[in-house]
Amino acid sequence: MNEPKGYVSFVLHAHLPFIHHPESEDYLEEQWLYEAISETYIPLLLNFQKLVEEKVDFRITMSMTPPLLNMLDNKLLQKRYIAYLKKHIELAKKEIIRTCDNIKMNELSKYYLERYSNDLHIFKDIYKCNLINGFKHFQDLGVLEIITCGATHGYFPILYVTEQTVKAQIAVGVQTYEKYFEKKPRGIWLPECGYVPEADKYLKEFGIEYAITETHGILYANPTPVYGTYAPIVSPDGVVCFGRDLASSRQVWSSINGYPGDYNYREFYRDIGYDAPYDYIKPYIASNGVRVHTGIKYHRITGKSEEKDLYNVQWAMDSANSQASHFINSRKEQIDLACTYMDRPPIILCPYDAELYGHWWYEGPYWLYILFKKIYFDQNDFKLITPSEYIDKFPEIQVCTPCRSSWGANGYSEVWLNEENDYVHRHLHSAGNKMVELAHNFIDEKNILKVQALNQCARELLLAQSSDWLFIITNKTMVDYAKKRIKDHIGRFNKLYEQIISDTIDEDFLNDIYEQDCIFPEIDYRIYY
Repeated sequence: MNEPKGYVSFVLHAHLPFIHHPESEDYLEEQWLYEAISETYIPLLLNFQKLVEEKVDFRITMSMTPPLLNMLDNKLLQKRYIAYLKKHIELAKKEIIRTCDNIKMNELSKYYLERYSNDLHIFKDIYKCNLINGFKHFQDLGVLEIITCGATHGYFPILYVTEQTVKAQIAVGVQTYEKYFEKKPRGIWLPECGYVPEADKYLKEFGIEYAITETHGILYANPTPVYGTYAPIVSPDGVVCFGRDLASSRQVWSSINGYPGDYNYREFYRDIGYDAPYDYIKPYIASNGVRVHTGIKYHRITGKSEEKDLYNVQWAMDSANSQASHFINSRKEQIDLACTYMDRPPIILCPYDAELYGHWWYEGPYWLYILFKKIYFDQNDFKLITPSEYIDKFPEIQVCTPCRSSWGANGYSEVWLNEENDYVHRHLHSAGNKMVELAHNFIDEKNILKVQALNQCARELLLAQSSDWLFIITNKTMVDYAKKRIKDHIGRFNKLYEQIISDTIDEDFLNDIYEQDCIFPEIDYRIYY
């Protein structure tokens, strides 16, 4: 087959902050994981399997972050996910009875019963509670490239004040990847696409070949890239950077004219958690009685009015089909134009949060499935490719220094550093400096208890550094929880630090916080040396 005119590269960023509360079942935030499994991760795996069975030669890239991997591997969370599914199956059965007078709604309640029952079967019987192996299977087949991320999604453009903290984020990210996928990652999704040149030497040290960056990180590079974002650039330190394509992003992301706003698609915000009679729904909402999403939603987007029509699965699939064709035609036009001034096939990089596909945009996984089929069977202008494959095909890359940037609002750091959350950073920087001090002062430590305490300090620091907490505070969602997490981790770190320095380690306290914050069991605090 002839070389295509160009390439399209989908990159999905699968990330959730580490949420693990063995001490209580009342933390609603744990459901973020369960919703993502049912609405995003299982649907993606099922659609990858269908594509393989139908002999579709597709390519997709996913970053699976270390916190997500640690949660998917956690036995307590696996057990609680099964309980979550059983509760939803019970609710769906009740819904079949409650909606018996409404034929369309009743059909949907049966659809949800089948969906959650199938999730339980897939999770328990097919994947034996191990979804990581499911994704690894497709990587081993060569259709999926999995890349890594910072250990806890720490935001490099602020953390680099203490460079060892960036080094640790990268090192632990790579180590976690190697543990689960038995190979080295070639690429990294920079947390929040946050690029700073100071991180490059650590990316190279730990074997990272390429990074995903924001559009203007490439467009404002020095010197100006000849091909814009239609080809990667390579930094002076040797890290290849791919920039997000704006046109394809807007078609999928935009709340105004993006595909997910189609009136035939399922309405995210109408849920029986809010619509059903209170006494009826009370056992299935928050333990304190607050109405929340259950995942059972009967309405389609319809329009901006309060009155919403009922969801029609076939209509939604029809919309996904036509939009897949539109996406292909749009990429063809882009590639035809880019080819007129390029000496190699252009690459259009399409990076998105994985949870857009399924959780926020319910039909997203099906849209990807039908899109990949159409790309393979219906046209020859472009092919799907992973960033690694593109580098291997076209190793001559322009040397430029990417611009400091992120994919946050307005493109730089204000989401993670503003008057709502700026108080956090002095604590993060102070703890980062103390961690470096501990690594230097106890580099040859042999006492087992002290080594355990030093390793737990590293865990607490990493968990406090999660960019998610700062983002949540800025966006004013679950703010109390985010502030509590920062306070808890910094408090635990400082208490352990004092105990280590004074040689008065409280073993019960250490064991208690490890039970809760059991991320990265193999961590070695000396990474901060």
